[in-house]
Amino acid sequence: MKAKLTLFLVSFFLFIDSNAQCAMCRAVLESEEGKGVSQGINDGIVYLMLIPYILVGGVAYLIYRKYNTLKK
Repeated sequence: MKAKLTLFLVSFFLFIDSNAQCAMCRAVLESEEGKGVSQGINDGIVYLMLIPYILVGGVAYLIYRKYNTLKK
């Protein structure tokens, strides 16, 4: 379990920078000269993408914890 947790933490904090823009957003933002706006939009999309994964992970953890307490 300790190895799995370490692997999760390493992969969570050391991720490759990815572009999460849809095709329409990218087309609109590439026409702009300022790259700050496009980077902000990209960060917002990544932030919105993470929230459902965190919620599902939290629910899965609660179910796992509840199952283990009933097992004992």
